[in-house]
Amino acid sequence: MQPGEAAPEFALPAVNLEGAVSLAGLRGRPFLIGLFRGLHCPFCRRQVMQLGHVQPALESAGVETLAVINTPLERARLYFRYRPTPIMLLSDPDCRTHQAFGVPHIEFLPEGSSERPEWPSRASMADFEAARVNPTGELPEPLQPMASNGVLNAMDGFELDETDQAIFAQHSAQLVGHFLVDGAGIVAWAQIEALDGPNSLCIFPSAAQIIAAAGRLVR
Repeated sequence: MQPGEAAPEFALPAVNLEGAVSLAGLRGRPFLIGLFRGLHCPFCRRQVMQLGHVQPALESAGVETLAVINTPLERARLYFRYRPTPIMLLSDPDCRTHQAFGVPHIEFLPEGSSERPEWPSRASMADFEAARVNPTGELPEPLQPMASNGVLNAMDGFELDETDQAIFAQHSAQLVGHFLVDGAGIVAWAQIEALDGPNSLCIFPSAAQIIAAAGRLVR
C-alpha cells in the first residue's frame, strides 16, 4: 500500500481497551498504525515501547497511535498488563490486517530451486541465513536475525509459551509496516521493514522520522 491509496477496512479487538477498533470508527482522525509480528519478536516489543514514548508528541499533533500485534487477545492482554503503554493496542493473530495493508510475508524458495531470488517474495534461505543485524545496539555483535531473537528474549527474561510458539511457527516471516493515515482514510506515509534486503530486518522508523512524517501530515 502506497501513499495516496485508501487504507483498507479493518476491525480488531482492543488489547488495552474494551471493544473493537475499526477504520470506520477512526474516520475523521489521523492515525499512525504499526503492524507487528507477535510477542515472540523482541524488536517488535521494543518498537511498541518506542511508540509509547512518541505517542505524546503525536497526540499533541492530533494523531492517534495504534499498534497491531500478531498475538491472540488474551496472551497480549497478559503481557501488556505488566508492560503497559499509552498507545492503542489491537490483536490480530492471523495477520489479516498486515495482508490488507500489503505488508509482505517472506516466501522462501525450496532448497535446490533454480528460480532467481527476488526479496521478499522469493527469498533465498542462504541469503537470510547470511544476514546479520544489531539495530538497537544491544547485541555484542551483529547476529543472524533468528539468533538475535533468542539472545534478546533471554536478556528480557521473555519465555515463549505455547501460544507464542504457534504464532512464531506460522508468522515468523511476516514483515513489519508503519502507516500514517489521514482523517479521510488515505495513506499519507508508509514504511515497510527490510524492503532492500535481509540485512535491514528489524530496523524500524525512528521516533524522529515518525514525528517528522506526522508533522507533514497535519500541516
